[in-house]
Amino acid sequence: MLTIRRSNDRGKANHGWLNSSHSFSFAEYYDPKHMGFRKLRVINEDRIAGGTGFGAHPHSNMEIISYVVKGALEHKDSMGTKAVIKPGEVQRMSAGSGVVHSEYNAEKNDETHFFQIWIMPDKMNEEPGYGQKSFENDLNTKKLVHVISPDGKDGSISIKQDADMYISRLKKGEELDYKISAGRGLWVQVVKGSLQAADSEINTGDAVSVQDETDIHFKAHEDSEILIFDLA
Repeated sequence: MLTIRRSNDRGKANHGWLNSSHSFSFAEYYDPKHMGFRKLRVINEDRIAGGTGFGAHPHSNMEIISYVVKGALEHKDSMGTKAVIKPGEVQRMSAGSGVVHSEYNAEKNDETHFFQIWIMPDKMNEEPGYGQKSFENDLNTKKLVHVISPDGKDGSISIKQDADMYISRLKKGEELDYKISAGRGLWVQVVKGSLQAADSEINTGDAVSVQDETDIHFKAHEDSEILIFDLA
């Protein structure tokens, strides 16, 4: 079964310095029909104005993933981490028993566009942790790149949950077949472009959830990029 979540149906929040679209209920946006998908709790597509950002704030018991599409995101946290996340890079912060962090647009005059993703962990109050890696070379040479996994396989970043995340950049006309193991479900988020997903067309900002299927076929109508979450 495939269910489409259209871009314009997402929750919206515009704070001037921050323009955000929420796939699932978040902050002041609440929709009991969209509270998450399996262990995937948050997908926020954020655009932050130059020189602004999120001041220091706490998190606990959540696996938080950031993927920068455009610009640069400056990260600081109470573990002592200081880093800048650039396009093609994936960051994972395991909040565990508690961590305080800030995120600022490292570009003073230009917008930074990124996805922030929260996945619920398999154990509570674990030690916080941090991981970051650039996948840009692989993204430009491979159809499907494994970026998040439970065990760090295929050069991915490990996460404390039975969840895998892939990124696919498809050129116009390229096709991708994705096999789905028994009992697992997919959430597919379109970063940009236009694709055929099975019998449905999905475009920039759209998403599709897939359950009780053995595979899904994609064909790009134009140069496109998607995030695939494979969840127990």
